[in-house]
Amino acid sequence: MRYSIALIPGDGIGPEVLAPASAVLNAVGALFGHDFQYVELLAGGRALDETGEPLPPETLEAAKQCGAVLLGAVGGAKWDTLPGHLRPERALLGLRAGLGVFANLRPAALLPQLRAACPLKDEVLRAAHPEGKAAFDLLIVRELTGGIYFGEHGRSADGSAAFDIEAYSKEEIERVLRVAYRAAALRRKKVCVVDKANVLESSRLWREVSQEAAQAYQDIETSYLYVDNCAMQLIRAPGQFDVIVTSNLFGDILSDEASVLTGSIGMLASASLGAGARGLYEPIHGSAPDIAGKDRANPLGAILSAALMLRYSFGLEQEAAAVESAVHAVLDAGFRTQDIARRDGGASGESIVGAQAMGAAVLRALEARASRAGA
Repeated sequence: MRYSIALIPGDGIGPEVLAPASAVLNAVGALFGHDFQYVELLAGGRALDETGEPLPPETLEAAKQCGAVLLGAVGGAKWDTLPGHLRPERALLGLRAGLGVFANLRPAALLPQLRAACPLKDEVLRAAHPEGKAAFDLLIVRELTGGIYFGEHGRSADGSAAFDIEAYSKEEIERVLRVAYRAAALRRKKVCVVDKANVLESSRLWREVSQEAAQAYQDIETSYLYVDNCAMQLIRAPGQFDVIVTSNLFGDILSDEASVLTGSIGMLASASLGAGARGLYEPIHGSAPDIAGKDRANPLGAILSAALMLRYSFGLEQEAAAVESAVHAVLDAGFRTQDIARRDGGASGESIVGAQAMGAAVLRALEARASRAGA
């Protein structure tokens, strides 16, 4: 079977994490009999330097012709002083809007191999966990194309005041809630709607729409938290959560908070989905220009994003599970990039490696798994 993938390496460590991810996809294709066709596209700061635009029209048009988009990272200090419409981050907003993806799925789970990298104590992790384990496994569903990021922005004539407008429609809220409830139905059947309904009118609409939507999902437990309380509860007892659904801004912040609890933001993948099968997949970390070019990046978030792509856009569940199992096997074997290593310099028996070596280890684990299955 042939599948078309738009690759957008982007800036900073983006190319360094996307190279191992595409290598893993090539291995999946060879092992399972698929043909992955790639189109490499420009976006972000690199595109700005070469074309004068963070998202050239031809990039968006080419991405629309592919079955899925896999992105590395965009942005960097080099472009931080540019006006908002020229910032590399505008490429992400343009891609999301242009591809029609409105629900961003960000899984955050504490893997047993990375327990030492989590800053929380065992008793905190066990609090409210359904099985009393020192762990958590949650999914944040973030609305992606509405809210303050896409609202009206501006400054006063003299530049002494600025505004950013938060706006949501009932339809925008309903469609992301449906994604959250469908996800919860396949998990532990719990949805927590996060808003700031005690202050914001847009959040009051979120609360009203979600209360209506919950009536259609009687078999799923629905709860509500203000965003400040949710931020506290993620630290106090992350095991209580199954699926969190929230607005664009709140989802951005809460998912980054949750990533720290998993050990490193470098581990987290994301899938941005719309009404069809095509999706935008990317690790949630930034471009990390301070380590770019030093082979110190963690490619596992990008590799796991590729696994999500196999699952959600191409319907290849067996292949996605094989990639995820290979990542677990590599962690079991003690391979660590610097961000998830213990602070004892490898004295614990860990092998501290760079992006290339970590990607190669995942490839070996994937091929070894396939060999065992064939035997």
